[in-house]
Amino acid sequence: MNPSWFQAIDSYCERLGPGFWAEPVNAATNAAFLLAAAHAFLLWRRWRPRDWPALWLIAVTAVVGIGSFLFHTFANRWSLLADVLPIAVFIYSYFLLAMYRYLRLGAAAATAATLAFAVFNLSFPRVWFSLFPGIGLNGSVGYLPALAALVAVGIACRIRRAVQPGRALLWGAGAFALSLGFRSIDNAVCPALPLGTHALWHVLNALVLWILMRAALLRAPDRKVPHVPH
Repeated sequence: MNPSWFQAIDSYCERLGPGFWAEPVNAATNAAFLLAAAHAFLLWRRWRPRDWPALWLIAVTAVVGIGSFLFHTFANRWSLLADVLPIAVFIYSYFLLAMYRYLRLGAAAATAATLAFAVFNLSFPRVWFSLFPGIGLNGSVGYLPALAALVAVGIACRIRRAVQPGRALLWGAGAFALSLGFRSIDNAVCPALPLGTHALWHVLNALVLWILMRAALLRAPDRKVPHVPH
């Protein structure tokens, strides 16, 4: 592996040194993602027929927790990829599912909409920094398109009378906005709060993913009465 992949990264208030457990609270709070995935999996097991797209989201959520734990312990370039890539996979997977399952677009239209969102997402930081140079929100700018998507798709669901997923997405947007706020102020509050606020980003994000997974399970096509195992 290229030595540059081991280059240390110190991005958060809690980390004061290079040690594996230099961010114990940030590392430990990734368990919230595993708990969200575990509870969603228990819900998934109750329903017939099996909802495989929802199971994919559950698996990705668990990987999000693992990847984030790796980053907040190893804190280097390769573990950064382990942190950010699963989050991106969840965002695009859920957007595609929402287009198809909530807004009832066909496969081609849902895929085209997801590709358009990907282009918007990837180009957004350049537009943002051209308008607001020097305002990086502690690295949170790249998550603003996901927040905008939650709000826009939530409103679109309400317009299309998909009330339950629309309500879930808007609740998720509110929780995500709060979590982004905590992520953005982490370094700024260091003098007053040495632990920072990044751990709250983890806990609230786990709540957001749980809300979204539950909404997907409840909106699955051909949903039947829950199966209660003997």
